Amino acid sequence: MSTESTDHPLNGTNASEHSVGADLPRTIADLDEAGTYQVLATGTNWVALGHAYGSAAEAPKRLAELLAQDQTVRTKALDYLHHTLHHQNTLYEATVPAALCVAAILPNPRTTRTMDKNHHLTTVCMRAELLHWITSVADAVTDEADALSRLHGFPLDDYPPAVDVRRIRPQLYSAAVAYVDDTDRQVAEAAIAACIPLLDDPRLLYHRAALVPAIRQTLGTSERWQHREHAIDTLDTWGEDSTGLEGQRNPFLFCDSDTPTDSALCPVDTSEGYSEPPPF
Repeated sequence: MSTESTDHPLNGTNASEHSVGADLPRTIADLDEAGTYQVLATGTNWVALGHAYGSAAEAPKRLAELLAQDQTVRTKALDYLHHTLHHQNTLYEATVPAALCVAAILPNPRTTRTMDKNHHLTTVCMRAELLHWITSVADAVTDEADALSRLHGFPLDDYPPAVDVRRIRPQLYSAAVAYVDDTDRQVAEAAIAACIPLLDDPRLLYHRAALVPAIRQTLGTSERWQHREHAIDTLDTWGEDSTGLEGQRNPFLFCDSDTPTDSALCPVDTSEGYSEPPPF
């Protein structure tokens, strides 16, 4: 599906004023850090878009740094995604084009680099981390999130950034599903987890059946109990058979144990959860 150039997320359009374009900015997928910065800097009118701390004028540089040679720079750029563009799981105007840009750079070979995670997990793959971020963005506009928001009097339909994220779910799904069968287990699990909330989109419901085997065979057999539990919950919600999958262990007993191999799996997320119920 094509759109007029005035609706593309990388042409100076304010996401709060126009619908987000239907095509991913594929032109940045194979660029290096400098090239990606140039494309981003000359595209979306980031100055006019807001994030948690005001104008997103610095966003092009920070997004380009996701491809930086220096691991410390990449880590800070990832923190910027979580704590500025999507602070406390909140959607902002700048979150929308940022999500398209993150999806667009997933194929870049530089996203296969490892980076420090925490003292439990020595290294993780940047591509997996970017997929986790897409998951967080997608989780903010699921049917469940909408029901919770409506309960507090703030339906997602009344919040433009949420409306725009919902509009681009097919593009985000297209980017994530490409890695469902990735040879890197971290990436494959992250991709499946990203696809699940995106498949709340009515336009994508027919893809659920095709994802079920991956949910069972990959996510459902993960070393992380959170992923296994997510697999069971998803299959049950979708009316699929979850028989044979191992359920969640007591997370508090689990984290209090001295089991060294699972110490990284305590329920602590690098991204910030809601500090209070929506609105966003």
